[in-house]
Amino acid sequence: MPESALAFMELFVSPQGSDKWSGRLKEPNEEKTDGPLATIQAAQQRVRGLKDGGRPATAAYAPAGIASPIVVWLRGGRYPVSAPIVFAPEDTAPVAYAAYPGEMPIIDGGVRITGWRTETVNGKTAWVADLPEVKAGKWAFRQLFVNGERRPRPRLPKKGLYRMKEAPGMPLPAGWGPGGYTRFVCAEGDVKAFRNLGDVEVVYVHFWIEERSPIAAFETATRTVTMARPSQTNLVGSFGSQLADYYLDNVFEALDEPGEWYLDRAAGRLYYLPKPGESPDKTEVHAPRLIQLLRLAGDPDAGRRVEFLRFIGLTFQHTDWRHPGEDEAASADLFTGGSIKYCNRNGAAAACQAAADVPGVISLTGARHCVFEDCVVRNAGWYAFYLGDGCTGIRIVGNEMLDLGAGGVKLNGSAAGEPEARRTGNNRICDNHIHQAGRVFHSAVGVLSMHSFGNVIAHNHIHDLFYTGISVGWVWGYGPSVSQNNLIEKNHIHHIGQGLLSDMGGVYLLGVQPGTVVRGNLIHDVEKAHYGGWALYTDEGSSHIILENNVCYNTNGEIFHQHYGRENVVRNNILVFGGEAMAAYTRVEPHLGLTFMRNVVLANGVPMFRNDYGKTGRRMISDLNLFWDLSRAAPLMNSDRGGKVALDLAQWQALGYDRNSIIADPCFRDARALDFALADNSPAFKLGFAPIDLSDVGVRPKDKREA
Repeated sequence: MPESALAFMELFVSPQGSDKWSGRLKEPNEEKTDGPLATIQAAQQRVRGLKDGGRPATAAYAPAGIASPIVVWLRGGRYPVSAPIVFAPEDTAPVAYAAYPGEMPIIDGGVRITGWRTETVNGKTAWVADLPEVKAGKWAFRQLFVNGERRPRPRLPKKGLYRMKEAPGMPLPAGWGPGGYTRFVCAEGDVKAFRNLGDVEVVYVHFWIEERSPIAAFETATRTVTMARPSQTNLVGSFGSQLADYYLDNVFEALDEPGEWYLDRAAGRLYYLPKPGESPDKTEVHAPRLIQLLRLAGDPDAGRRVEFLRFIGLTFQHTDWRHPGEDEAASADLFTGGSIKYCNRNGAAAACQAAADVPGVISLTGARHCVFEDCVVRNAGWYAFYLGDGCTGIRIVGNEMLDLGAGGVKLNGSAAGEPEARRTGNNRICDNHIHQAGRVFHSAVGVLSMHSFGNVIAHNHIHDLFYTGISVGWVWGYGPSVSQNNLIEKNHIHHIGQGLLSDMGGVYLLGVQPGTVVRGNLIHDVEKAHYGGWALYTDEGSSHIILENNVCYNTNGEIFHQHYGRENVVRNNILVFGGEAMAAYTRVEPHLGLTFMRNVVLANGVPMFRNDYGKTGRRMISDLNLFWDLSRAAPLMNSDRGGKVALDLAQWQALGYDRNSIIADPCFRDARALDFALADNSPAFKLGFAPIDLSDVGVRPKDKREA
């Protein structure tokens, strides 16, 4: 067929293929002389060869040198990779790497463990495999997956947490501040001279982060634990004198429950306690060899981009984790801009927030107009996707991200005052299902947008993680920020926090963000540890943000919380069942911080507003709201934490607030059953409240997505 007649070109890749073949056949021919290629890398080289041949472009959007769009079909099966697949600017072309219809190609960073024998370990029957590479120091892994499921390392305590007893040299009380602490005293019996003590990790959870460090030494007489990594902040659980809670990860002596495993690096031996029904011949056990699987590596400073690539229907699985900066591989995506102090852990046991320096299993730098659609990222150690410097027009759409060491998607480009070429924005993160996240880096976020603008984060389903669902902004206070004009819309966010960390939000916002809108989201079941389990959270410096048409319920903090900010608008939301209050504004500032209007607020025995809003209090406008309390006829409108303020509606109105608001039953269909549909005669409508349509919240069917 002449080249001019081609509508598009197809290449085929298959585990049954050969990189010596043409790749033009979808399966091997009878003579086994031709057929599909065997690897994605070989297909990548064939596409580059087409560009080198200088074939003329026929598609209007195609770069010069490519005749027409190319589809690389990946047949079903496992594609093991020994190094990340890297696409460079030389690969720029309208090429789709797509799953062959009805099949599941898997890009796999793990290897299957075989050669099991049975031994008794800690009184339990264990499978044992000898791994010479591990013994020789050439391989080690921190995750194990059995039949596609993450298996835990043995920990102490088996459930719950220990608490540090003393922190030598640290003044109390303490809050968030400079850390650098490496020692604490444990309670009697919590820490011992465990086998391979240097492989045991202390994981302490406090404030809004987890800190993770190997044990460097243990003094039995004083029960003093010395950690190999200094702390990011003070060793208190929150603000005060209570010390941090922790657990011990990777303790050989605790290997005693089905499903647990332990890698003895010194002996080169892997132990696994099988679950009922598992047998070595019918159980697939995979250990990761890689921490990253795919990189789109452009050079934004040089204007060399990776463009027009699409990845459709592919599964990426089995990767390990490392501390960012721990080794060469784990340093590839560390931040280098002026905002570095707010990101990298720099040898400490944690980053300052959101596991912000943890890279992605799939990493993009200097990429434009690339797409990941209907893919799966699972059994991973880091964030699933990282959109770094100079990424624009990227679509992360319709993917499932699950069983993640960190979070789902992280976006971060250059900050204000840094090179324009490295700016990251105008991306779409839509219709993704992100769950079972934060399994290693507990403070990771479902979608973390740092220095990034103009993004649409919409119709995602985010649940089962230990910190914030969606976080947007990365400037603490009123300084210049590129994080503007972001849309957070129609996301379903629930069951986050789970009582492990503090200071979180279903949607969390930072800094001055004109044009940013948070609307039409369904947020519920947010559970803090010490404080700060909020559905909507405008943190430090949040300004010029609109939060509207959201339905939020069941938090054990307030439903809405503003730390401090300027001229934010909270309007036309349904806010139900806060655990401590319904709304709060923390810092006293001289300017207007908040407008709170036309909201339907339903409490169950808690005040509507927390903190003092009198002459010396916060500056806000609140009016045309409907308030109701299931437990009492006259809601408590305002109280402070010390119990000095307790205002009813008349007293609250005397301060100038809610003079046109009402106390009335909103007429929900069944509030106790969490059905918040309003009856046609709801008094909220007389206040100008507009109905909220959540019929399409969360992930949509493929035919309902925007192009």
